Amino acid sequence: MDQNIIAFKEYLVKEKNYSSLTVLAYVQDIEAFQKFLEIDYKEISLVDVSYGLIRSWIVFLVENKNSNKTINRKIASLRSFYKFLLKIEMIAISPLLKHKSLKVPKKLQIPFSEQETKAIFEIIDFPEDFEGIRNRLIIELFYTTGIRRAELIGLKKSNVDFHRKTLKVLGKRNKERFLPLLPCTITLLTNYLTLLEKENFEQKSEMLILSKKGNKVSESFVYRIINDYFSGVSQKVKKSPHVLRHTFATHLLNNGADLNSVKELLGHASLSSTQIYTHSSLAELKKVYEGAHPRNQK
Repeated sequence: MDQNIIAFKEYLVKEKNYSSLTVLAYVQDIEAFQKFLEIDYKEISLVDVSYGLIRSWIVFLVENKNSNKTINRKIASLRSFYKFLLKIEMIAISPLLKHKSLKVPKKLQIPFSEQETKAIFEIIDFPEDFEGIRNRLIIELFYTTGIRRAELIGLKKSNVDFHRKTLKVLGKRNKERFLPLLPCTITLLTNYLTLLEKENFEQKSEMLILSKKGNKVSESFVYRIINDYFSGVSQKVKKSPHVLRHTFATHLLNNGADLNSVKELLGHASLSSTQIYTHSSLAELKKVYEGAHPRNQK
């Protein structure tokens, strides 16, 4: 393996604290580009790459039926790699400095209905033990705060402020935001932390959401929790933490929340990111409109 790739891999693990699967994906993308260079441009190393060569790789990927989304992910891996090379002064300028991502059509996420989310909390039986309360808390936090999966996994016990009834979240680009907590969430957090203190873990962790062995939970673990529980109340194909985050935003908008307020709660940098959630809200408004307008009465 190229020494720069090895150094980048160590940087992702030790400094960025990325998961092993994420690191593997980054490395595989960079090595795929390196292989392309070795076949078509034998004398060119990763350090000497120009944007024109990266464009040639993009054309190659398109011709080999890669989707724009897949290509954007591969280029994002390269971008991170060249930012790292800049950081360690192996290059003076990134070849991807002026690159613009390929356009990807936005897929409309179908949120859970209010009936489905209500069923989770009123019909599903959560055991009153550590795992049962923890699983309910995971669902509760997604639905009542709209946090991202990575944000939930990164929560620390100290992030909960019971006096102010807020939750401090570290979002993308290490941007902090404070989210209000509903009384039901505070009660559940109190019960969970009480049970957490009783668990005889060998090493007491500062993390909030822990496995039954006292370890930090993984992304796949959190995904399974949401998928398994919502499989009992929903027939929707996609049942994930992101769908639950989408559900949070949609239900707020359907019930009269201001778009700017939802933007702040979600931690979006711009309104354009939040506006995707208005599609479902508009569908709900259309139903109300058609049912209430005198010109549509039969």
